[in-house]
Amino acid sequence: MPTLYDNPRSRNGYKVRLLASHLGLPLNVVTKDLKAGASRQPDFLAKNAAGKVPVLELEDGTCLPESNAIVLYMAEGSPLLPTAPLDRTQVLRWMFFEQSQILPNIGLARMLKITGSDAQRPDVYAQRIEAAQDALAALERHFGIHAWAALDRFTVADIVVYAYASVAEEAGIDTAAYPSVVAWRKRVEALPAHVTPDWGFDA
Repeated sequence: MPTLYDNPRSRNGYKVRLLASHLGLPLNVVTKDLKAGASRQPDFLAKNAAGKVPVLELEDGTCLPESNAIVLYMAEGSPLLPTAPLDRTQVLRWMFFEQSQILPNIGLARMLKITGSDAQRPDVYAQRIEAAQDALAALERHFGIHAWAALDRFTVADIVVYAYASVAEEAGIDTAAYPSVVAWRKRVEALPAHVTPDWGFDA
């Protein structure tokens, strides 16, 4: 089976594990201790020159870094990734939005908050929070009209956007201002194959 090099705190890795659950695909999950520099060792850099998790290693030894690229590969041929050009483009649109608006803002603000660096770099933190709120406002407008991200059904776009939108509170954002986003998160979490971020790791 494929091997996923990951860390329990990685929301990018969580995208892959959540998708695997929805697809019923087995993964051999290998924990990389990021604090100890495991992702910067030569053996791991040979798998991903960027030195980041997640990395999916296929049975033939091919390594796929970058969470959204992994998600697209894994979802190919499944109902979660449409084949019709316009439908697929709608999915990609939200995956690009996640990479440009959600991950770098909610993701970085969350990291600063968790590590206590928000107090050390208040200007950077404030900028990221403002941008994160703009992204959440866009999602609020969308989910105020639509039940799901890209289409009228659950797709990989929802998985990708959910990964960081679901931890906005950990970044220090009050999500009471985004009730439609919160309602959409609950719809994602109510799906039978939904799993928590620690799923796939040994106890």
